[in-house]
Amino acid sequence: MKVVKSDLVAVAVRENQYPEDNMVEIAFAGRSNVGKSSLLNLLTGRKKLARVSGSPGKTRTINFYQINDRFRIVDLPGYGYAKVSKSITQDWGRMMESYLEHRDGLKKVVQLVDIRHAPSKQDVEMYEYLRYYGLDGIVVATKADKVSRNEMQKNLAVIRKSLNLSKEDILIPVSALKRTGHEDLLDVIDSLLEG
Repeated sequence: MKVVKSDLVAVAVRENQYPEDNMVEIAFAGRSNVGKSSLLNLLTGRKKLARVSGSPGKTRTINFYQINDRFRIVDLPGYGYAKVSKSITQDWGRMMESYLEHRDGLKKVVQLVDIRHAPSKQDVEMYEYLRYYGLDGIVVATKADKVSRNEMQKNLAVIRKSLNLSKEDILIPVSALKRTGHEDLLDVIDSLLEG
């Protein structure tokens, strides 16, 4: 699949701000600073579609991007950043839960993890949560340019084991910097849309 059109269609903190639930949605979840915005920009071929920031916890809203007028990519707020107050973290939790549990068009959630580290407790909890709702199956290991080829295989095995991935679960190493892996992810999304 090639992305030829991508537009931000809604920035939401409440359900009544979501766009109409009339299109397939693929959501992206991950810890703060895992590289979600960089990945979304890479997938869409646009440098500034999603705001990239050096400081974690910047995405505090659910952002809906319409892609090729065919489906939406939904950018969920990053989780696990300690410097954000407990009340804001709870609000995000409720906001994400409400979206994940009640959105009919939501087909899958792509979970992002940093290839350099074993998945955190929150990554594992998030994946179990996605599995419970049948939204699991696709994991992207970001920042693949930061590890050697040898390390990559070892780290991917750690991610697979930590998240208890099945043989059918897809794990894709991606580097926004080197612009690698995103075509594989687009192919997976394309087959989801076809299926």
